[in-house]
Amino acid sequence: MAARQLQASDLVAGCDPASLDLGAADAADVTIVGQERARAAVEFGIAMQHPGYHLFVMGPPGCGKRTLARRAIAEHLARDGLPRFDWVYVNNFAQPHQPIALRLPAGRGARLRADMRQLVDDLRATIPAAFESEEYASALEKLNNEYKERAERALGEVGEEAQRQGLAMIRTPAGFTFAAQKDGDVMSPQDYEALSAEQKAHLAEAVEGLNERLVHVLRDSMRQRKEHADRLRALNRSTTLIAVEHPIEELKGRYTDLPAVGEHIDAVRTSVIENADAFRADEAAEAARQEGALAPYEVNLLVDAGGEDGTPIVEADLPSYQNLVGRVDHVARFGTLLTDFRHIKPGLMHRANGGYLLIDAVQLLTQPFAWNALKRALMRAEVRIEPTVEMFSTISTIQLEPCPIPLALKVVLIGEREICALLQAHDPEFEQLFRVVADLDDDLPRTPAMQRDMARTLLAQAAAKGLLRPDAPALAQLIDHAARRAGDATRVSAGVRRLLDVLHEADHLARRAGRDHLGAEDVAAALAARRARAGRADERMRDATLRGIVAVATAGEHVGQVNGLAAYQIGDEPFGIVTRISATTRLGDGEVIDIQRETQLGGPIHAKGVLILASFLAARYSRFNPHSIVASLVFEQTYGVVEGDSASLAELVSLLSSIADVPVRQCLAVTGSVDQFGTVQAVGGVNEKIEAFFDLCMARGLDGSHGVILPHSNVEHLMLREDVRAALAEGRFAIHAVRSVDDALEVLTGLAAGDAALPSEETVNGRIARRLHEYSTIRRGEPRFMHRRHPQAVSVVARRNGSG
Repeated sequence: MAARQLQASDLVAGCDPASLDLGAADAADVTIVGQERARAAVEFGIAMQHPGYHLFVMGPPGCGKRTLARRAIAEHLARDGLPRFDWVYVNNFAQPHQPIALRLPAGRGARLRADMRQLVDDLRATIPAAFESEEYASALEKLNNEYKERAERALGEVGEEAQRQGLAMIRTPAGFTFAAQKDGDVMSPQDYEALSAEQKAHLAEAVEGLNERLVHVLRDSMRQRKEHADRLRALNRSTTLIAVEHPIEELKGRYTDLPAVGEHIDAVRTSVIENADAFRADEAAEAARQEGALAPYEVNLLVDAGGEDGTPIVEADLPSYQNLVGRVDHVARFGTLLTDFRHIKPGLMHRANGGYLLIDAVQLLTQPFAWNALKRALMRAEVRIEPTVEMFSTISTIQLEPCPIPLALKVVLIGEREICALLQAHDPEFEQLFRVVADLDDDLPRTPAMQRDMARTLLAQAAAKGLLRPDAPALAQLIDHAARRAGDATRVSAGVRRLLDVLHEADHLARRAGRDHLGAEDVAAALAARRARAGRADERMRDATLRGIVAVATAGEHVGQVNGLAAYQIGDEPFGIVTRISATTRLGDGEVIDIQRETQLGGPIHAKGVLILASFLAARYSRFNPHSIVASLVFEQTYGVVEGDSASLAELVSLLSSIADVPVRQCLAVTGSVDQFGTVQAVGGVNEKIEAFFDLCMARGLDGSHGVILPHSNVEHLMLREDVRAALAEGRFAIHAVRSVDDALEVLTGLAAGDAALPSEETVNGRIARRLHEYSTIRRGEPRFMHRRHPQAVSVVARRNGSG
């Protein structure tokens, strides 16, 4: 018999606490264990400066994707440094709806904002002082007197001319008019009527001429008034220029190395000169200030790289559209929404500009417009604030159009492999932008060096989190648990975060017990508690089996019935389950009926496994003639979908048992898949499956006959509980490793497998060959080949031959 019964020495030993060497571990040892391939990919992506080399760091949850990216960035910054810049928005005096973006060295943006505020405060003092000076008062008085004298002189000349012509020029509320005089007074209507027609005509002609001259004088007065206003404006400009020239030039001198800032200061000078009234200390100026007349001279510090935005690594907690690209806020005033450049708010891309932006891929893809906004910004190499209201509204509203800011940053997307695969398959632009993919392993080789690194990392993480110090046995037990999570005794799970969760729970239990350190018993208690919290379904299923509600036999023999093993998961905890698999066979046309598939309770992988065993059956036993049976396979008392092919070995054994009419030992359970040649293949979840059958047998009483049959290739995956190991060492429980279905048949039936080409009652394959030959004979109508145990076949043949 080729099957091998495992001994306790065949199992991989647990982690030796003495091998961990924890003496030098401290908080500086916090790192990512293993992951050399992913580490190299991340370091390459971080260092690569060409466009399009952004990163997607993918792997299972809790394996340290974000920590790996942060550490690689920190090492790159420590080695090569990273220049950061401040970004400010200032008013565009020519086109206020398009604010201007200025780039300054880190720390200079805040300085510019403070300088501009100080400038405005200074101008609010110096400009009013200049307009209150004696020089300005004298110049203004002289200017006004000149205008007044010229206007009065011109009107006086018209009045003198009217006197010479016997007329008086009279000022009325409606303007000027002319009237006839008599003895120095205005002529009465009676005296005017007494004049001759010739005198009246002469007076009318004189009035007409004077009116024309008066019109010319008044027109000249309007020109003089405009000239006066221009001269007054020039006086105000020159006075304002005197007041602002020194502080403006002093401010400009601080930014001679930044030409764009100098241009803005020149624009400020021009605007201040044109709007000096806003700085005057009178009621009108105060009202103007209340309305924000001085707002155009402020500086909106968008990114303060020398202060609060100085970190080169920005992590996007909520990568919504507005959080990524920024927004423009509005202020409600008298029922109207108003805004200006001061209300521009930065986005995550602004804050990370020149540095690194870490984004969770799922959160990014679930935010409307966010993914397209990120791609658009990266492809344009600029971040442009575009209000989302324009996307939804058909009505155009007045909005700010801030000048776009050049973008130079590295984006690191973090997610699981499925997300990356979806983007690669369905978004052509993804490959253009994210050319570097770092794939973290789910598990790592369980070498002594790897175990030491993991133990030191866990120890350092515990110290960083303020937990009690775990001792070496506690860390060794955690590493063994990591091997169980990996499903392979030669590897350990890369999910350090899950192990830290266990440490937190063990710390809670140790503190409640009054201990000053974490021991192996605390870790074991924490693991047991986690399993107990998720074990409701497992307990109910085992209870139902022990009460006989779910029929699973662990003693005796039965034809066509095998104990199959399956695995399932509740939350983060895996469990095993024992299921009775049965098969029946009868005369037919070679069909193998999978009842699970027929009732739509079988998944595609399970259906594949049944088709493979059907192919094995036909190829081994009926290579030249179709076999004449109908077989039915079913998982008894299952009411959900059965998926996977790990029960195909058990199904095949139950089918062969039914054909051969050979009973199967019910004290054994079976797991494993088979190929078309009958070779047994490895399956997953072997530890949980073995322990599930062990727990059931233990509850009923181990008698030394109980055990599990598993693929030989699964032996190195075994990381069993201590009680199972002890029972194995004491001979109260057995594990049989098989390489082929024949090995499993010999263990389960106690008969030799034999040769399928030699019909015989002494071997399982011989009985199967004989039975299939009998069925084939019946199908052909040849009674001489009837087997004595099937006399009913004679009547079947007789009816086919037409006899009674």
